[in-house]
Amino acid sequence: MPATVVVGTQWGDEGKGKLTDLLARDMDMVVRYQGGHNAGHRIVVEGEAFALQLVPSGVLYPHITPVIGNGVVVDPGVLLTELDTLAAKGVDVSRVVVSGNAHLIMPYHQEIDRLTERFLGKNALGTTKRGIGPTYADKSARVGLRVQDLLDPKIFRQKLEIVLHEKNLILNKIYNRPSITLDSICEKYLDELAPRIAPMVGDTVGLVHDALASGQRLLLEGAQATFLDLDHGTYPFVTSSNPVAGGACTGSGLGPRDLSDIVGIAKAYITRVGAGPFPTELDGELGDLLVDRGHEYGTNTGRRRRVGWFDAVMARQAARLNSLTEIALTKLDVLDTLDEIKVCVGYEADGVRYDFPPYHQSVLHDVTPIYETLPGWQSDLTSFTSFDQLPQAARDYVAFLQDTIGVRISVVGVGPGREQFVRPS
Repeated sequence: MPATVVVGTQWGDEGKGKLTDLLARDMDMVVRYQGGHNAGHRIVVEGEAFALQLVPSGVLYPHITPVIGNGVVVDPGVLLTELDTLAAKGVDVSRVVVSGNAHLIMPYHQEIDRLTERFLGKNALGTTKRGIGPTYADKSARVGLRVQDLLDPKIFRQKLEIVLHEKNLILNKIYNRPSITLDSICEKYLDELAPRIAPMVGDTVGLVHDALASGQRLLLEGAQATFLDLDHGTYPFVTSSNPVAGGACTGSGLGPRDLSDIVGIAKAYITRVGAGPFPTELDGELGDLLVDRGHEYGTNTGRRRRVGWFDAVMARQAARLNSLTEIALTKLDVLDTLDEIKVCVGYEADGVRYDFPPYHQSVLHDVTPIYETLPGWQSDLTSFTSFDQLPQAARDYVAFLQDTIGVRISVVGVGPGREQFVRPS
């Protein structure tokens, strides 16, 4: 049975965790395929909030096998802390499987990440400073340590000794920072963390293919979103991996023909964290209102998100980059109090109209949004349980987005709770 992919269509924080949780009830396995603990999901179940970073969202269902794929970068300490927190809330975490090919975030990755951002000053990229980028850089440079290395102390020490020589030179000579010792890392990673991680490590490529062959249903969950993709995002203000649907294959070990449905998640407005272009960004009272009503602060970092009107130009590009089969629209209720709502349907720059983002970053930074204005509904949506119950203006807004993007909207979120969604007919 083919697999389903869930992918963000904007700059992240679209509500992928909630949708993954919703879809997971009909799945057998949920696979996280890229990113690290720089991305968080917040899921509310019967009034209790669960903040997830590395563990796939499907962990909250007892029938799901949660898999951390080879495309993820793993801080083992963070993973264990998250698992302990979930276990304390009564969640069975013994089902979690971690790919032996996933790369390890090391202390020097985090230190270099922090120092690099500090030295960039006003040109900083706005990373979470958790070592994600440097870990992926070492992966590409073929000097990274992987989860499987924790199972072989001799190999772990040999690899670490080689790479630590270079990293300490960088810390000493460039940043005037003290060295990180081999023994201090080995003591933590091999003596403290490895014994707890070892029972979770497995051949996840074999696992997912065996699952498909036996007729199980798989859900592939990405972190971040399309326009934070290393190749297709607003470079250099992007993440260090490929959140787009194509990354689901490389990050899990599945092939393209193993994928069927590709569900894009879009917020009813748009947000981003950190630096980078944002054509529809809102300032002032209206921006503050959306931040407050949408609780637009990072799940992990607490950073305030930038907010703006829905951008259909980006959504169209996301639809073709990911081959979207449908869209789940989240947080429609955040717009409840507005008397009118704008949607960006195109860009204009130097007299040229763009229905898709211009490829050149200098043009993108200078575009002017072309807006269509729709009436608001000024009614509380959070108690509605069917799409037909929504005010006409709310239904018209959803229909307008669907027509403008060209992809069917199959789910609409009307509140933060697990069951607060409606399905257009």
